[in-house]
Amino acid sequence: MEFCRLELLIVSAILRLMAILLATAYDPLDPYGIINIKWDVMSWTPDGYVVSLPGWTLGWTWARKEGIWSIVGAQATDQGEWSKLKGNIPYCCKRNPAVVDLLPGVPKNHQFTDCCKGWLTWIVTCSYLQMLASKKQTCCVSLSSFYNSKITPCPSCACGCQNEHNCAMSQPKISSVVESNTPVLQCTEHTCPIRVHWHVKSNYKEYWSVKISITNFNYWMNYTQWTLVAQHPNLNNITKVYKFVYKPLMLYNSLNETGMFYGVEDYNDLLLEAGPDGNVQSEMLLGKDKNRFTFHRGWSFPLKIYFNGDECMMPPPDSYPFLPNSANLNLVASSTLVTFLLLIMLVIHHSNGH
Repeated sequence: MEFCRLELLIVSAILRLMAILLATAYDPLDPYGIINIKWDVMSWTPDGYVVSLPGWTLGWTWARKEGIWSIVGAQATDQGEWSKLKGNIPYCCKRNPAVVDLLPGVPKNHQFTDCCKGWLTWIVTCSYLQMLASKKQTCCVSLSSFYNSKITPCPSCACGCQNEHNCAMSQPKISSVVESNTPVLQCTEHTCPIRVHWHVKSNYKEYWSVKISITNFNYWMNYTQWTLVAQHPNLNNITKVYKFVYKPLMLYNSLNETGMFYGVEDYNDLLLEAGPDGNVQSEMLLGKDKNRFTFHRGWSFPLKIYFNGDECMMPPPDSYPFLPNSANLNLVASSTLVTFLLLIMLVIHHSNGH
């Protein structure tokens, strides 16, 4: 009876551990956990909208004993009771804080983007399809990886559709271009002049590598001194970049997860027209941060790509080449699970001995 109870406890512990390991997920569309407050206008008058005061209140309940140490652009309606706290005191220690907007005119160091409207004005954040929002897309992104045979192509009609663009199956003659205004783009499913391909190439103990390829599908366009900007959380730890020049871009104070690539002068800074020479390629080696690195949930792919200042169309997140089901635990989680199972085997062996 005691041994059966021990087995039940072991199974329960395994299930809990598996739930913890599999619960972590990464959303490539929301890498920083940003909360956008969306509004529905329920009624309006000839001279405006009907809005109750205050305009918005954001509240939640902490799971444990968390608190708010600092806040910018808003304020808590109640900061809680500090009498039992010693030492470094948080801004708010309530288990269920409520946060509202600040009034206009607060000091600059207390403001944040689109804040401080006194609850009366708000910014509406709408969910939209990038394809519909940017109808003149000029580039797209395709994805692949060494751990999945699937290749995720550029979204179909990312820059238009073939029936909208009378594309050319082969390089048109100059006379036909002039006489019949034949389009200069090579026929593709995406119909973009530029495609950027991001390939997760290899995985080592301390490093992992990515290959970037830029292909020109425009028969009569050479891109001189092109630039490619990428956003990825591991760009803050680039070890080596081959064949391209790389410069980090500090967009958010000390956050350097965005960088710019461009060609080496007189080598590949000229991206030639469509054809065998109409592409440039590079590889980069990135150091691993064991607290963040994972191949799970598409983390290894870029958040955004820009070519010559234009944002490129990314594939939908559910089409990414994810890890196979048999390998959906990252390296750290797998080693933890193995250690845990070995410990369980020792416990069972010890129990059988008694």
